Amino acid sequence: MEKVYRYIEDNQDMYIEWLRELCRQPSVSAQNRGMKEMVELVKKYLHLIGTDITIIETSGYPIVYGEINQNKNKTLSFYNHYDVQPEDPIELWDMDPYGAIIKDGKLYARGSSDNKGNLIARICAVHAYQQVYGKLPLNVKFIFEGEEEIGSPHLTDFANNHPEKLETDGIIWEGGSRGADGRLHVTLGVKGICYVELVAKGANTDLHSSEAAIIVNPAWRLIWALNTLKDENENILIEGFYDKVVQPNEIDRKFLKEMDFDEQYKLKTTGLDQFLLGVTGDDLKERLLYHPTCTICGMESGYIDEGSKTVLPSKAIAKIDFRLVPDQEPDDIVALLRKHLDKHGFSDIEIVRHSSKNPYKTDPDNPLAKTVIENVDSVYHKPPVIYRNSPGSSPIYDFCSNKDIPVVQIGVAHEDSRFHAPNENIYIKDYIDGIKMTATVIHEFAKEK
Repeated sequence: MEKVYRYIEDNQDMYIEWLRELCRQPSVSAQNRGMKEMVELVKKYLHLIGTDITIIETSGYPIVYGEINQNKNKTLSFYNHYDVQPEDPIELWDMDPYGAIIKDGKLYARGSSDNKGNLIARICAVHAYQQVYGKLPLNVKFIFEGEEEIGSPHLTDFANNHPEKLETDGIIWEGGSRGADGRLHVTLGVKGICYVELVAKGANTDLHSSEAAIIVNPAWRLIWALNTLKDENENILIEGFYDKVVQPNEIDRKFLKEMDFDEQYKLKTTGLDQFLLGVTGDDLKERLLYHPTCTICGMESGYIDEGSKTVLPSKAIAKIDFRLVPDQEPDDIVALLRKHLDKHGFSDIEIVRHSSKNPYKTDPDNPLAKTVIENVDSVYHKPPVIYRNSPGSSPIYDFCSNKDIPVVQIGVAHEDSRFHAPNENIYIKDYIDGIKMTATVIHEFAKEK
């Protein structure tokens, strides 16, 4: 691989410009901003490496699917997304979110870490390998969607309607990060998610607050209902919520022991004095990776602008996400939540379901997982940190469950890449190393029996 590494280094300025071009183009799926233009850019770079491209239309944004068929017995696929989160709040950015400015070794742009850096790094890796060796040692497939940031509503349809396009020996999925210690995170699973909105209603219009003596206040109703979901020790009180939770096994605990989680760095970067419940060490890591959660993501009711307004609100809303672990299922959680609210006298509170994803895990002894884990040191000169389960969520289950496809996540981000936040960024070095790592996986996975 030294020839490929040298080619990547000699041509890194070109690969950086490829990334900057993608990052300069807005592609905000939530606002339908720049999506068509982004599709054309993705096609441009896939054409550069000789990809046979198919555009899969949906009622939303298309899936850009590509193949490089080398008539080999082994196939490696790459899943990424070309859409990004809105750049709001714009006033908190130190620079243009779409300027793709490089400063102090970092490239700042919306989408740099999530997910354009990873998307183009995979294309660059294929390009570099082709320039050195002419042909790839295996078949490659690209699946690039434009709706990940709005819940991937058409990914299941793609999987169901185009099963032949999912025929593969493994998928390198979206992305990941490098820790503060310089070690690459290799992720073999994800938590699921169930995102709901709880709605409490009162009068048919906001009223003067003097009428609170005789008119129900939905904000209080919602607060009282929320108070039944969890106790002060972080125990989720919904009856049956934990019934399907699979406890970490021996392999899971082995990876936990080997996982180097820099607690002080995390506390420093988040401005906190301690973690929830004061946990540390293996208990902290276990909570992060293997415990389900119930999180109030936001609340809205009445008047919250500057100054005072004496109002009795007519409606109160809370957005909640449940992060789920194997073998919890979103459908079960919604049913249990409904039963819980009814039991506690809150049958009037409406549950609006928004998005959901099941958890997913890959066997660490799978050939793709082994290939990635065993070759990280050749690029990063340090062993990887293996996340048997990620605290985040992804639509992997919707995509892979019917075929039991092994999925591994590696990427070009770092601990402070500020995903979805102002000043999103990646290190240029991590981007170049990510290209090398992808090329290495292509080369070594082709050898696996």
